[in-house]
Amino acid sequence: MSAQAGPRVARLRGLVAVFEARKAVAVLAIAAAFSCLDAGAARAGAWPIEPGRTQVIAKYEGTTADQGYDPDTVLVDIGHRRDETLSVFVERGLTPRLTLQAKAGVTRGHDRWIDYSGRGSVELGLRWAVQRTERSSLAVYLGAGEAGAGRNAGYAAPGQGSLDLEARVLYGRSGVWRGREVYVDLQAARLKRQGLADETRIDATLGVRPTKRWLLLAQTYAGQADRSPIRSRWLKSEVSVVRSFGDWSVQGGWRDTVSGRETARDRGVVLALWRRL
Repeated sequence: MSAQAGPRVARLRGLVAVFEARKAVAVLAIAAAFSCLDAGAARAGAWPIEPGRTQVIAKYEGTTADQGYDPDTVLVDIGHRRDETLSVFVERGLTPRLTLQAKAGVTRGHDRWIDYSGRGSVELGLRWAVQRTERSSLAVYLGAGEAGAGRNAGYAAPGQGSLDLEARVLYGRSGVWRGREVYVDLQAARLKRQGLADETRIDATLGVRPTKRWLLLAQTYAGQADRSPIRSRWLKSEVSVVRSFGDWSVQGGWRDTVSGRETARDRGVVLALWRRL
Protein backbone atom coordinates (compact mmCIF):
# COMPACT_ATOMS: atom_id res chain seq x y z
CA MET A 1 0.00 0.00 0.00
CA SER A 2 2.76 2.48 0.92
CA ALA A 3 4.51 1.90 -2.42
CA GLN A 4 1.33 2.84 -4.28
CA ALA A 5 0.52 5.84 -2.07
CA GLY A 6 3.48 7.93 -3.26
CA PRO A 7 2.52 8.01 -6.96
CA ARG A 8 -1.14 8.59 -6.06
CA VAL A 9 -0.28 11.57 -3.86
CA ALA A 10 1.94 12.99 -6.61
CA ARG A 11 -0.86 12.65 -9.17
CA LEU A 12 -3.36 14.32 -6.79
CA ARG A 13 -0.99 17.22 -6.20
CA GLY A 14 -0.52 17.58 -9.93
CA LEU A 15 -4.28 17.74 -10.42
CA VAL A 16 -4.54 20.41 -7.70
CA ALA A 17 -1.91 22.53 -9.48
CA VAL A 18 -3.72 22.19 -12.80
CA PHE A 19 -7.05 23.13 -11.18
CA GLU A 20 -5.51 26.25 -9.61
CA ALA A 21 -4.04 27.34 -12.94
CA ARG A 22 -7.37 26.82 -14.72
CA LYS A 23 -9.17 28.76 -11.99
CA ALA A 24 -6.89 31.76 -12.49
CA VAL A 25 -7.31 31.60 -16.27
CA ALA A 26 -11.09 31.38 -15.89
CA VAL A 27 -11.21 34.53 -13.79
CA LEU A 28 -9.22 36.45 -16.39
CA ALA A 29 -11.32 35.05 -19.22
CA ILE A 30 -14.54 36.22 -17.55
CA ALA A 31 -13.07 39.67 -17.14
CA ALA A 32 -11.90 39.74 -20.74
CA ALA A 33 -15.40 38.86 -21.91
CA PHE A 34 -16.74 42.03 -20.31
CA SER A 35 -14.28 44.11 -22.35
CA CYS A 36 -16.63 43.66 -25.34
CA LEU A 37 -19.37 45.76 -23.72
CA ASP A 38 -20.59 49.16 -24.94
CA ALA A 39 -19.35 52.50 -23.66
CA GLY A 40 -20.10 53.75 -20.16
CA ALA A 41 -18.92 56.11 -17.45
CA ALA A 42 -16.91 53.70 -15.29
CA ARG A 43 -13.19 54.32 -14.82
CA ALA A 44 -10.34 52.07 -13.66
CA GLY A 45 -6.56 52.07 -13.24
CA ALA A 46 -5.80 52.21 -16.97
CA TRP A 47 -7.52 55.59 -17.44
CA PRO A 48 -5.50 58.80 -17.02
CA ILE A 49 -6.46 61.43 -14.45
CA GLU A 50 -7.58 64.75 -15.94
CA PRO A 51 -4.81 67.41 -15.96
CA GLY A 52 -4.80 69.33 -12.70
CA ARG A 53 -7.03 66.79 -10.93
CA THR A 54 -5.91 64.48 -8.11
CA GLN A 55 -7.25 61.24 -6.65
CA VAL A 56 -6.19 60.18 -3.15
CA ILE A 57 -6.90 56.74 -1.67
CA ALA A 58 -6.12 56.07 2.00
CA LYS A 59 -6.26 52.33 2.63
CA TYR A 60 -6.05 50.02 5.64
CA GLU A 61 -5.17 46.34 5.05
CA GLY A 62 -5.19 43.90 7.95
CA THR A 63 -4.47 40.24 7.29
CA THR A 64 -3.77 37.14 9.36
CA ALA A 65 -2.52 33.66 8.52
CA ASP A 66 -2.23 30.38 10.40
CA GLN A 67 -1.60 28.23 7.33
CA GLY A 68 0.51 28.42 4.21
CA TYR A 69 0.92 26.63 0.90
CA ASP A 70 3.92 24.29 0.79
CA PRO A 71 6.06 23.49 -2.31
CA ASP A 72 3.35 21.04 -3.45
CA THR A 73 0.55 23.67 -3.03
CA VAL A 74 -0.81 21.81 0.03
CA LEU A 75 -1.98 23.81 3.05
CA VAL A 76 0.16 23.31 6.18
CA ASP A 77 0.30 24.98 9.59
CA ILE A 78 2.85 27.81 9.81
CA GLY A 79 2.03 29.41 13.13
CA HIS A 80 0.06 32.61 13.59
CA ARG A 81 1.11 35.79 11.84
CA ARG A 82 -0.51 39.20 11.42
CA ASP A 83 0.30 42.07 9.07
CA GLU A 84 -1.23 45.54 9.02
CA THR A 85 -0.62 48.38 6.56
CA LEU A 86 -1.96 51.91 6.37
CA SER A 87 -1.06 53.52 3.05
CA VAL A 88 -1.85 56.58 0.95
CA PHE A 89 -1.99 56.26 -2.84
CA VAL A 90 -2.02 59.48 -4.92
CA GLU A 91 -2.66 59.99 -8.64
CA ARG A 92 -2.14 63.42 -10.24
CA GLY A 93 -3.01 64.29 -13.83
CA LEU A 94 -0.10 66.08 -15.51
CA THR A 95 -1.30 66.10 -19.13
CA PRO A 96 -4.27 64.51 -20.94
CA ARG A 97 -2.16 61.34 -21.29
CA LEU A 98 0.36 61.46 -18.45
CA THR A 99 -0.46 60.62 -14.80
CA LEU A 100 1.91 60.75 -11.84
CA GLN A 101 1.30 58.17 -9.14
CA ALA A 102 2.89 57.68 -5.73
CA LYS A 103 2.36 55.52 -2.67
CA ALA A 104 3.68 55.59 0.92
CA GLY A 105 2.57 54.30 4.30
CA VAL A 106 3.32 52.64 7.61
CA THR A 107 3.18 48.99 8.60
CA ARG A 108 3.38 46.66 11.56
CA GLY A 109 2.97 42.98 12.32
CA HIS A 110 4.33 39.87 13.97
CA ASP A 111 4.86 36.16 13.55
CA ARG A 112 6.42 33.50 15.77
CA TRP A 113 9.93 34.80 15.04
CA ILE A 114 9.69 38.58 14.90
CA ASP A 115 7.67 41.71 15.67
CA TYR A 116 8.11 44.63 13.31
CA SER A 117 6.82 48.16 12.70
CA GLY A 118 7.92 51.16 10.68
CA ARG A 119 7.71 52.75 7.28
CA GLY A 120 5.99 50.80 4.55
CA SER A 121 7.19 50.54 0.98
CA VAL A 122 7.45 53.75 -1.07
CA GLU A 123 6.54 53.84 -4.78
CA LEU A 124 6.76 56.51 -7.47
CA GLY A 125 6.06 56.28 -11.19
CA LEU A 126 4.42 57.62 -14.34
CA ARG A 127 1.51 56.18 -16.32
CA TRP A 128 1.17 57.04 -20.01
CA ALA A 129 -2.08 56.53 -21.90
CA VAL A 130 -0.91 55.06 -25.18
CA GLN A 131 -4.37 54.85 -26.73
CA ARG A 132 -7.69 56.10 -25.41
CA THR A 133 -11.29 56.10 -26.65
CA GLU A 134 -14.60 56.91 -24.98
CA ARG A 135 -14.90 53.36 -23.68
CA SER A 136 -11.33 52.02 -23.38
CA SER A 137 -7.80 52.93 -22.42
CA LEU A 138 -4.44 51.26 -22.99
CA ALA A 139 -1.60 52.50 -20.81
CA VAL A 140 1.95 51.70 -19.71
CA TYR A 141 3.48 52.37 -16.31
CA LEU A 142 7.13 52.71 -15.33
CA GLY A 143 8.07 53.15 -11.71
CA ALA A 144 10.42 52.44 -8.84
CA GLY A 145 9.89 51.41 -5.24
CA GLU A 146 11.88 51.14 -2.05
CA ALA A 147 11.22 48.33 0.42
CA GLY A 148 9.89 49.10 3.87
CA ALA A 149 10.01 47.51 7.30
CA GLY A 150 7.20 45.06 6.55
CA ARG A 151 6.69 42.17 4.18
CA ASN A 152 7.74 43.40 0.76
CA ALA A 153 6.72 40.01 -0.64
CA GLY A 154 4.20 37.57 0.80
CA TYR A 155 6.80 34.80 0.91
CA ALA A 156 9.62 36.93 2.42
CA ALA A 157 10.64 37.88 5.94
CA PRO A 158 9.80 41.41 7.15
CA GLY A 159 12.29 44.00 5.92
CA GLN A 160 13.73 41.80 3.18
CA GLY A 161 14.19 43.58 -0.14
CA SER A 162 15.60 46.85 -1.42
CA LEU A 163 15.00 48.68 -4.72
CA ASP A 164 12.26 47.58 -7.14
CA LEU A 165 11.86 48.59 -10.78
CA GLU A 166 8.47 47.94 -12.37
CA ALA A 167 7.09 47.95 -15.90
CA ARG A 168 3.33 47.46 -16.27
CA VAL A 169 0.78 47.32 -19.10
CA LEU A 170 -2.82 48.28 -18.28
CA TYR A 171 -6.01 47.88 -20.32
CA GLY A 172 -9.40 49.13 -19.23
CA ARG A 173 -12.80 49.06 -20.87
CA SER A 174 -16.12 50.41 -19.65
CA GLY A 175 -19.60 49.52 -20.79
CA VAL A 176 -23.24 48.87 -20.01
CA TRP A 177 -24.56 45.39 -19.23
CA ARG A 178 -28.27 44.82 -18.59
CA GLY A 179 -28.69 48.51 -17.91
CA ARG A 180 -25.84 48.68 -15.38
CA GLU A 181 -22.49 50.39 -15.76
CA VAL A 182 -19.55 47.98 -15.71
CA TYR A 183 -15.83 48.09 -16.33
CA VAL A 184 -12.93 45.71 -16.58
CA ASP A 185 -9.27 46.45 -15.87
CA LEU A 186 -6.50 44.01 -16.82
CA GLN A 187 -2.86 44.53 -15.87
CA ALA A 188 0.39 42.63 -16.44
CA ALA A 189 3.62 43.65 -14.72
CA ARG A 190 7.25 42.69 -14.52
CA LEU A 191 9.29 43.58 -11.41
CA LYS A 192 13.08 43.65 -11.20
CA ARG A 193 13.86 43.37 -7.49
CA GLN A 194 17.01 43.74 -5.40
CA GLY A 195 17.18 41.43 -2.39
CA LEU A 196 14.16 39.46 -3.61
CA ALA A 197 13.34 37.28 -6.59
CA ASP A 198 12.10 39.05 -9.72
CA GLU A 199 8.35 38.69 -10.23
CA THR A 200 5.65 38.52 -12.87
CA ARG A 201 2.18 39.72 -11.85
CA ILE A 202 -1.27 39.66 -13.45
CA ASP A 203 -4.16 41.60 -11.92
CA ALA A 204 -7.80 41.75 -12.99
CA THR A 205 -10.69 43.90 -11.77
CA LEU A 206 -14.36 43.67 -12.64
CA GLY A 207 -16.58 46.53 -11.47
CA VAL A 208 -20.38 46.69 -11.59
CA ARG A 209 -22.38 49.77 -10.61
CA PRO A 210 -25.93 48.62 -9.65
CA THR A 211 -26.89 52.22 -8.79
CA LYS A 212 -25.28 55.60 -9.29
CA ARG A 213 -23.70 55.70 -5.81
CA TRP A 214 -22.78 52.02 -5.33
CA LEU A 215 -19.92 50.11 -6.98
CA LEU A 216 -19.25 46.37 -6.57
CA LEU A 217 -15.68 45.18 -7.20
CA ALA A 218 -14.31 41.66 -7.80
CA GLN A 219 -10.53 41.55 -8.07
CA THR A 220 -7.78 38.97 -8.45
CA TYR A 221 -4.04 39.38 -7.89
CA ALA A 222 -1.83 36.63 -9.28
CA GLY A 223 1.94 36.40 -9.37
CA GLN A 224 5.02 34.22 -9.45
CA ALA A 225 8.59 34.73 -8.28
CA ASP A 226 11.44 33.63 -10.56
CA ARG A 227 13.80 32.12 -8.04
CA SER A 228 14.45 28.37 -8.38
CA PRO A 229 14.24 25.55 -7.41
CA ILE A 230 10.88 26.47 -5.83
CA ARG A 231 9.14 29.46 -7.35
CA SER A 232 6.68 31.06 -4.97
CA ARG A 233 3.31 31.84 -6.55
CA TRP A 234 -0.01 33.18 -5.32
CA LEU A 235 -3.56 33.88 -6.35
CA LYS A 236 -5.51 36.32 -4.18
CA SER A 237 -9.16 37.26 -4.54
CA GLU A 238 -10.82 40.38 -3.21
CA VAL A 239 -14.48 41.36 -3.10
CA SER A 240 -15.48 44.85 -1.98
CA VAL A 241 -18.21 47.48 -2.04
CA VAL A 242 -17.68 51.20 -2.69
CA ARG A 243 -20.22 53.88 -1.70
CA SER A 244 -19.77 57.36 -3.12
CA PHE A 245 -20.70 60.65 -1.42
CA GLY A 246 -19.94 63.24 -4.08
CA ASP A 247 -16.14 63.62 -4.29
CA TRP A 248 -15.73 61.19 -1.37
CA SER A 249 -16.05 57.39 -1.51
CA VAL A 250 -15.80 54.68 1.15
CA GLN A 251 -14.71 51.11 0.40
CA GLY A 252 -14.93 47.94 2.46
CA GLY A 253 -13.95 44.43 1.41
CA TRP A 254 -12.36 41.06 2.13
CA ARG A 255 -9.20 39.55 0.63
CA ASP A 256 -8.17 35.89 0.64
CA THR A 257 -5.26 33.88 -0.76
CA VAL A 258 -7.18 31.14 -2.55
CA SER A 259 -4.16 29.20 -3.83
CA GLY A 260 -0.39 29.35 -3.93
CA ARG A 261 2.98 27.74 -3.45
CA GLU A 262 5.57 28.66 -0.83
CA THR A 263 3.42 31.50 0.48
CA ALA A 264 1.13 32.16 3.44
CA ARG A 265 -2.63 31.90 3.15
CA ASP A 266 -3.20 35.40 4.46
CA ARG A 267 -6.67 36.93 4.49
CA GLY A 268 -8.44 39.85 6.04
CA VAL A 269 -10.24 43.15 5.66
CA VAL A 270 -9.57 46.02 3.29
CA LEU A 271 -10.92 49.49 4.17
CA ALA A 272 -10.36 52.60 2.08
CA LEU A 273 -11.35 56.24 1.82
CA TRP A 274 -11.25 57.84 -1.66
CA ARG A 275 -11.14 61.57 -2.41
CA ARG A 276 -11.24 63.37 -5.75
CA LEU A 277 -9.61 66.81 -5.76
